[in-house]
Amino acid sequence: MHLQHIRIQPDPYEPYRLSQAVRVGELLFVSGQAGYGGDGAIVDPHDFDRQAAQAFRNLQRALDAGGSSLAQVVKVTIFLTSMAHFPRIVELRRQYFTPPYPADTIVEVKALYTPEAQIEIEAIALAGGSAA
Repeated sequence: MHLQHIRIQPDPYEPYRLSQAVRVGELLFVSGQAGYGGDGAIVDPHDFDRQAAQAFRNLQRALDAGGSSLAQVVKVTIFLTSMAHFPRIVELRRQYFTPPYPADTIVEVKALYTPEAQIEIEAIALAGGSAA
């Protein structure tokens, strides 16, 4: 089966030798998306809500580039540096996803790829067709 490297521009992950996403047939595997802006820097090191909203926008952007959408996400893993943000994540899932909601794992971690990042979201989605 063919692996398709999904790119976005600008791609802040390119220096780290990561793919934003990889498409294999009708499945899209999206790398963790944090709350970084177009310059690759975290949008606001002290504002979880801004970072979370940006992380979801970045997830949508990677899904779009791979021929998918938030409606076609079947599994997400959300990494948080503090479970104190868990209630906010529940609200954001309601805002960005629709029933049937994707399977989800939420994990608290000590740190992410940069000390400023408070959230990272990775996903697996259907690609190339409509959500059933």
